Amino acid sequence: METNLIRESAVGKIILIGEHAVVYGEPAIAMPFSEARVTASISEKKGPVDLDCIYYKGELFKAPEILLGLSRLVEEITKSFNKKLEDFTIRIDSTIPPERGMGSSAAVAIATTRALYKYFNKKLSYEKLTNLANISETVIHGTPSGIDAATIAGEKPLYFIKGEPFKALKLNLDGYLIVADTGEKGQTKATVASVRNLTKSNPKKYIPLIKELGQLTNQARESIEKNNKKLLGQLMIQAHKNLQDLGVSNQILDRLVEAALDQGALGAKLTGGGRGGCMIALAADKKSADLIAKSLIENGAKNVWIDNLGDDLIDI
Repeated sequence: METNLIRESAVGKIILIGEHAVVYGEPAIAMPFSEARVTASISEKKGPVDLDCIYYKGELFKAPEILLGLSRLVEEITKSFNKKLEDFTIRIDSTIPPERGMGSSAAVAIATTRALYKYFNKKLSYEKLTNLANISETVIHGTPSGIDAATIAGEKPLYFIKGEPFKALKLNLDGYLIVADTGEKGQTKATVASVRNLTKSNPKKYIPLIKELGQLTNQARESIEKNNKKLLGQLMIQAHKNLQDLGVSNQILDRLVEAALDQGALGAKLTGGGRGGCMIALAADKKSADLIAKSLIENGAKNVWIDNLGDDLIDI
């Protein structure tokens, strides 16, 4: 029987624009996506800590390597409270598909951290939350940028340049953002390596594409702050063309982008590493968003989410 049940959650995230170019010092924009989220539940249970999630159900210390980041995080937090790793169970429920560029691992870390701090009745700052989440992210990804944890923890759009502090953006945009899952895992490591090879072998052709993505991102920042969704849509379309030219799109991503635009989307593009993962589309209103979502499913998307950007305008 569950006692002292604690639940905490965390949203997903998407890269609105600037992926791949950010590796070369250009800016990118990440946005929280509240329609897909992770919930972590903790309850009392005598004995070793148990974990229940999509990958595994059993004792935490016996969890498979894919859950090493989460295990390390739980151990670190309980140790910091001078508590023994025992007498509770953790359940993870998620509507964020893993390995799609939507921040699944960071959301799991953040939801779990929030739940543990609440369970042990401890105060948790934003800085502490992101630092702890990045313990798990480092185990999983090696050298994470930190943008996933920062965006998800703060639930604010962030403008970022590699090596510089993240900057929160004022979200002043009414419209709807649709995210569609191709059903295929993103290929971030492979696409980053592929783009690097292109820029080294033919810099005159490919470096300008990278720099233009940076320019498009800066224009997108202005369009977000000035509620110019028509311009933002056009910038998204051009960004996808650049990403196609860099070889990081694929047939299903292109098909979904085209389907969204054919159905009246203001803009559409892949998001994240590419060659799988997800794509995003921008719609002017709910009716258009629903039609676009329906078309995306008809054209092969495995799942679709719609987020009303105007519901929660953020004033910073």
